[in-house]
Amino acid sequence: MALREMFGTVLPVLDERQRRVLAGAQARALGRGGIAVVARTAQLGRTTVQKAVAEVDAGVDAATLVRRPGAGRKSLVAKDPDLLARLDALVEPTSRGDPMCPLRWTSKSTGNLADALVTAGHPVSPDTVGRLLRALGYSLQATAKQLEGSQHRDRDAQFVYLTEQVADHLRGGDPVISVDTKKKEVVGQRTNGGREYQPAGRPERVDVHDFPDPAVGKAIPYGVYDIGANEGFVVVGADHDTAAFAAATIGRWWDTLGRATYPAAKRLLITADAGGSNGYRLRLWKVELGRLAARTDLAITVCHLPPGTSKWNKVEHRLFSAITMNWRGRPLTSHEVVVNLIGATTSRGGLKVHAHRDTGSYPHGIKVTDAELAAVPVTPHTFHGDWNYTVQPRPKPG
Repeated sequence: MALREMFGTVLPVLDERQRRVLAGAQARALGRGGIAVVARTAQLGRTTVQKAVAEVDAGVDAATLVRRPGAGRKSLVAKDPDLLARLDALVEPTSRGDPMCPLRWTSKSTGNLADALVTAGHPVSPDTVGRLLRALGYSLQATAKQLEGSQHRDRDAQFVYLTEQVADHLRGGDPVISVDTKKKEVVGQRTNGGREYQPAGRPERVDVHDFPDPAVGKAIPYGVYDIGANEGFVVVGADHDTAAFAAATIGRWWDTLGRATYPAAKRLLITADAGGSNGYRLRLWKVELGRLAARTDLAITVCHLPPGTSKWNKVEHRLFSAITMNWRGRPLTSHEVVVNLIGATTSRGGLKVHAHRDTGSYPHGIKVTDAELAAVPVTPHTFHGDWNYTVQPRPKPG
C-alpha cells in the first residue's frame, strides 16, 4: 500500500526519464518479482518496467535525453505535410492563386481557419492554428493609413516653404501656432475608446448606445498649439465648428497666453489644414482673420498644409494625441469633464495645456459678399498665394 501511495504522489511530478529511472530502481530493489509489483502498483506496462530495469543496470547518465531519439508523438506538420501550405493559402488567398477561397470574405480568426482546415481534411485545433501562423511569420495587425492617393505636384515644395516660414518667425521671436479642430465627442455616459485601470470586475458602466443627446450636444474642441513654447490651448464649444469659432479661439489664445508670452510680437504665423473651419477656400475664415488682425495689430500669416496631409499638422500629434491618451477609457459625461480632462493633459516632453469652454453661438450659412472679402487686407505670397497669405492689421495706403 505504501508503494502505491509513493508512486501516486511522486510519478505525476516527474518527467518521462525520471519515471523510468524510479520504476527501474524500485523494481531492482525489490528483487525477484519486483518488475510485476512495480508494473501493477505504478500502473505501468510490464515491458516498460523491464526496459527501465535494463536502463538502470546499464547505468544512469545525467546527460541522457528525457526521451529516446524518435520517441514522442509526431507533430501535425510531420504527419500532414500539406497542412502549412493549405493554411497559408487560406490566410492569403489572393496572393496564393485561390480567389474562391472559403475565407475570402470571412473573418480569418483561428477558429474559422481551423474549421476550414477540418472541412478540407486537415484535423487541427484553433490553438494549433495560432502556433502555425506565428511559425509562418503571421501576426495580428491592424490596417495602416499610408496610401495617400494622388498628390499635388507642389506638395513637397509647400512643406519646404512652410518650414522656412516657421523658422523665420521663430528666429524673430514671433509666435507660431498650429491649429485644427479635434474630433467631435459625444457627451454623456457613453463609451470612450481605450482602457483604464479599474477594480477587477467593476468596469465603468456606460450606455449601450452612443447616440448623441440633442439636449446636451457634442463637444467641439478647437486646439491651438504653440510650437515655440510647447503649449496647448483648447476651447471646447457646443454649437458649430465654423470659421468664426476657429478665429474666436485663436483670438482667445492671444488674449490669454499669446500677448503675455510674446509682448513684442508684430507677426503671427498660423499653420493649418487645407480644409475644415480654417480651410484656405473659406471666405469667412479670411474675413474673421482680418477682424482679428485689426484688433490685435498683428500681421497674421497663414500657411496651409497641402490637401490630404492633415496628419502632419503638429497640433495633431503633439497636442491632440496626448489628450486622447489622457482621457482614454473615461466617459465624457459633460462639457466640464471634457474641459477638465483636456486641461490636465501633460506629456513627458513638458507639454502644458490650457482648456476653456465656449458657450457662444456660431451659426452656419453666413454669406460673405465679394465686397466684404475685397475689404480684407490680404496679401498673397508669391509662392502659392492660395495656400500662403498674410492678413495685414490695416489696409495698406494707396
